[in-house]
Amino acid sequence: MTGGGGSIGAEICDRVVTFGAARLLIIENSEPALYNVQEVLAAKQRSTRIAGRLADVRDRERIARLMKEFKPDLVFHAAALKHVPILEEDWGEGVKTNVFGSINVADAAIEAGAAAMVMISTDKAIEPVSVLGATKRFAEMYCQALDASTGQRGTRFISVRFGNVLASTGSVVPKFKAQIEAGGPLTVTHPDMVRYFMTIREACDLVVSASSHALGPERSDVSVYVLNMGQPVKISELAERMIRLSGLEPGRDIQIVFTGMRPGERLNEILFASEETNSDIGISGVVAARPVSPPLHTVRAWLATLEQGLSREERTAIYAVLREAVPDFGGKAA
Repeated sequence: MTGGGGSIGAEICDRVVTFGAARLLIIENSEPALYNVQEVLAAKQRSTRIAGRLADVRDRERIARLMKEFKPDLVFHAAALKHVPILEEDWGEGVKTNVFGSINVADAAIEAGAAAMVMISTDKAIEPVSVLGATKRFAEMYCQALDASTGQRGTRFISVRFGNVLASTGSVVPKFKAQIEAGGPLTVTHPDMVRYFMTIREACDLVVSASSHALGPERSDVSVYVLNMGQPVKISELAERMIRLSGLEPGRDIQIVFTGMRPGERLNEILFASEETNSDIGISGVVAARPVSPPLHTVRAWLATLEQGLSREERTAIYAVLREAVPDFGGKAA
């Protein structure tokens, strides 16, 4: 489990232990996060043997060694940089972690003989306008190309796209709660901003369901899984509801202030690309898709160019590769 100390990663670790896994390897680059998740799991007194390792997914050799030593059956990859405005500024860090970090984990999973790798992705990966979305889409494409190339008996690679996860790190709900406790105002970027929401439990159910389906008796050609999250929620209405749930009145007791859209943001999110064919897989509330991805040799050629652009800190070169790989990427290099 990479990113095992994060909101989603820690919950998946809890599920793995609850379901009776023999062993669990938690990979985390934050020492406090690794300590906390290990303490919580140890308190449950389960029979799972838990190993925690400090490591960064960018460190290809370290990840490969850990995977080879542990030989996991399932790899859950949640480690990522995911704050949209921050990655618009520090775009190179997003490429290093979200693209090359994911590639390191995927390649290590194959070398270790894993049955499957589940990559945590985002609805921002479709028709992306941000570095976060474009890097996650690129990582999806690499995994999809690997999935297509490994044959009937090789490691399966699947991606799970999340909407906004309630109560996760960086979620708008804890932010609104803190702003209400401070007396306001609540800050919303745009009055028409809408988002899909899911709970941490729903998110982890999706991950578990997707991995189970991918490893079913008949190998399916679907490799993208999305929870049916219903209708998207208008953020301004969410802010009003939270104020009222606190026993206050919007506009009288607590103000709502519109601050303007930040770099890399858009008004609404998209769950599937236009070329992806949706598929009913018989799991209630889960929609899957058959992705269309370039062949592995094409993706690896883009990776070589990305690596050169990173070494020279050439933002325009990086964006040019991302646009070639993800033609609907609408991010600005300036």
